[in-house]
Amino acid sequence: MARSLWKGPFLDSCVLKAFERQKINFSEHQKIRLWSRRSVILPECIDQSFEIHTGKQFLTVRVTEDMVGHKFGEFASTRKKVLHKKAKVVKKK
Repeated sequence: MARSLWKGPFLDSCVLKAFERQKINFSEHQKIRLWSRRSVILPECIDQSFEIHTGKQFLTVRVTEDMVGHKFGEFASTRKKVLHKKAKVVKKK
C-alpha cells in the first residue's frame, strides 16, 4: 500500500541533517553515508553521490532523474550472487 499524499514522502531526520551539512559545506563534494534505506529520493538529491549501507558494506550510488520517488534501498542490493567454482580438469599423461 502506498503512503498517503497528505503525509508527503518519508525522509529520515538523519538524511535531512546530512543534506543541511552538505549545503553549508557546498565546496566539499563528498558522498553522504546513509543507513536509512527506507527514505525516499527527492529531486534535491539529483547528481549527488550516496553511500548506502547493505548490512555489511557501503555501496556507492549516484542519483539520476529516473530514481526520484523510489527508495534508497532499491538501488543497493543486500543479496550476494553465488559464484560456483568450475571443476578442475585433470589431464592424464
